[in-house]
Amino acid sequence: MFDGKKILITGGTGSLGQSLAGRLLKTKVEAIRIFSRNENKQVLMESKFHDDRLRFFLGDVRDLPRLTRALEDVDIVFHAAALKHVNLIEYNPFEAIKTNVIGSQNVIDACLHEDVEIAVGIGTDKAVSPLNTYGATKLLMEKLFITAGNYLNKKRHKTKFIALRYGNVLGSSGSVVPKFIHQITKGEKITITDPRMTRFSITMDEALNFILESVQQCKGSEIFVPKLRAYSIMDLKGALLELLGDTGEQRVPIRPGEKINETLINEDEIRYAWEFDNKYVLFSPLRTEKEIRKLYPKIKKTNLNCYSSDGVAKIPQKELKKIISKSMVLESEELRIS
Repeated sequence: MFDGKKILITGGTGSLGQSLAGRLLKTKVEAIRIFSRNENKQVLMESKFHDDRLRFFLGDVRDLPRLTRALEDVDIVFHAAALKHVNLIEYNPFEAIKTNVIGSQNVIDACLHEDVEIAVGIGTDKAVSPLNTYGATKLLMEKLFITAGNYLNKKRHKTKFIALRYGNVLGSSGSVVPKFIHQITKGEKITITDPRMTRFSITMDEALNFILESVQQCKGSEIFVPKLRAYSIMDLKGALLELLGDTGEQRVPIRPGEKINETLINEDEIRYAWEFDNKYVLFSPLRTEKEIRKLYPKIKKTNLNCYSSDGVAKIPQKELKKIISKSMVLESEELRIS
């Protein structure tokens, strides 16, 4: 479905944006526009890919006129731009509101103005029952995207708006894996907050597959959630120390806004959750069961009570070690693990 399409990725110089662009460049896509604030990352990304289908737009999602201009003639938008560091956002909450909430509404308005085919809001498990400001802003991003269809006049607009919700990509910038790797390679002790912590696990390849499958299957106004396993922070620590050497650990306080376990669907959302292939789909409460079954003939109601990282199957440490050893982040650290 991407052949001949023009695509724009907000936050396109981030870990996800670059990986998504790389995957899409393997198709017959006509052009990919990278929209981001960081000029240095754009220069580095351009030299990395050397593909004339890539276009680079300096801009901020807070700037609606610039965003609208960048979206001219675009078919599909992936909205990945966000402020996401929990502790910094706790200290600077309104900056996150400007980018993650107002910026998301700007993306929606620009998509409507330019009559984009599909607009995808990239979310996070922290949006579920949010404890921190980051999660709260991403919850609002989800709400804005899945209700954006309310603006549509079918005679004038065709845009399908969807949201995707999953956990941190294993090894992505800002996640715990590169932090631990940096500590170990510097001979420092790994910093552990609470040994009970669990997190959902998704690799970059799995995230990309999930994103592109959801775009192909969407009807509009859904939240897609992948079926994932989880890992414990102690198994992650053990796998990394086996791979890179044991530098020990030290306990540090839990950061403000951080949870012990993450949730992808809470118990109140379960009544709106359905299962479809290898994912869950959350629909608006306004959608009737008859409408849902018509849109997705093979869909079925889920029998989950809650979808939390402490309640799903855990990845054994041995398997976690293999997953990490294949991670791109190890290559970026110039480590070679046999």
